[in-house]
Amino acid sequence: MSKGIVTEYPEICIFCGRQAEAEHHLIFGTAGRELSERDGLKIPVCNNCHNMGQKLCRIHENPMAERLSKMLGQAIWEKEWITANSQQEPRKAREAFRKRYGRSYL
Repeated sequence: MSKGIVTEYPEICIFCGRQAEAEHHLIFGTAGRELSERDGLKIPVCNNCHNMGQKLCRIHENPMAERLSKMLGQAIWEKEWITANSQQEPRKAREAFRKRYGRSYL
């Protein structure tokens, strides 16, 4: 698994602590997944927490978990943007995210 910007432990499922077997892209969908990969917006997950567990215990096909995933991805992206663009106003990060990903989840 390649390293994302969310955690320093890519081998551990971020939810349950088991061995990670997959990566979950925090912003997903047709174009979102590719951008998410480039931006490091992914988290290590076990298959159970990703898409094979019970509906309320996994990310995919769980509307609330999917929504929170995208919100987390945007918040982390904006934090990174603000850090990299310290001369800019922090609120411009939201505009930059919208421009890159096509919408805001926050």
